[in-house]
Amino acid sequence: MTHALTLPMPSAVGSIDAYIQAAQRAPLLTEEEERHLARQFHEAGDLDAARQLVLSHLRLVISVARGYLGYGLPHADLIQEGNVGLMKAVKRFDPARGVRLVSFALHWIKAEIHEYILKNWRLVKVATTKAQRKLFFNLRSLKNSLTHKASLSSVQTTQIAEKLGVKPEEVREMEGRMGARDLALEGQMDDGEESFAPIDYLVDSRYEPTCVIEDRAYARLQDEGLRCALKDLDARSRRIIEARWLPADGEEAATLHELAAEFQVSAERIRQIEVKALQKMRGVLVAK
Repeated sequence: MTHALTLPMPSAVGSIDAYIQAAQRAPLLTEEEERHLARQFHEAGDLDAARQLVLSHLRLVISVARGYLGYGLPHADLIQEGNVGLMKAVKRFDPARGVRLVSFALHWIKAEIHEYILKNWRLVKVATTKAQRKLFFNLRSLKNSLTHKASLSSVQTTQIAEKLGVKPEEVREMEGRMGARDLALEGQMDDGEESFAPIDYLVDSRYEPTCVIEDRAYARLQDEGLRCALKDLDARSRRIIEARWLPADGEEAATLHELAAEFQVSAERIRQIEVKALQKMRGVLVAK
């Protein structure tokens, strides 16, 4: 026989203390009772069996959530997210594997709480990959045990990196992310002073429509002017300018000695022709 968990839980408007007291009064299940309820839920779809499994493990969620109070987030929210993890664990729990639900659920409870902390601790996410998330929580715990200072020393950084199996620069980067504060994109101008918020100096006008049109028109004019200026040159001068300043894609600009060998003159003569051709092209471009 299993215990019927008919304990009424506090309503949503009740205090967190009342909730914790009610959860602590929920009776624990023996291994046999737990296995029976799990089979009832998975084989017969008995939702009341799932409810009893959840209620009997609420104290586990409370205990786990208490360990994350240092992040400055509401205890009730941490418990709520942990409860979501507990329900996911109950849904996936297989008693045939010979593992108690308390051990199986621990991973799911922590996973949901971790996800909540990473999404709400700061507006800007500090960790996005699985490795970064692991480093975030481990680093915070180790840092608190090593020092009470705002930042780690180089020796402490190396020690933590060796213990976590990561590079020291990864530890320094994550420490910087954890210590940074959120900054509003738009500043407040209540005092009438000029705003120096990020919105004022992070503007990128490169893709503003009128700027794009102007840039394209200017590039077109330059291209047309360059073609006209090249047409005014003799064949040898044009060849030298194109080889020196306008090489084809994938090719390198020709050297003076390479062109000297091609035209069978000295490198100094090639330089003189180049200077004279550039002066003539400049005059054509200015005139246009």
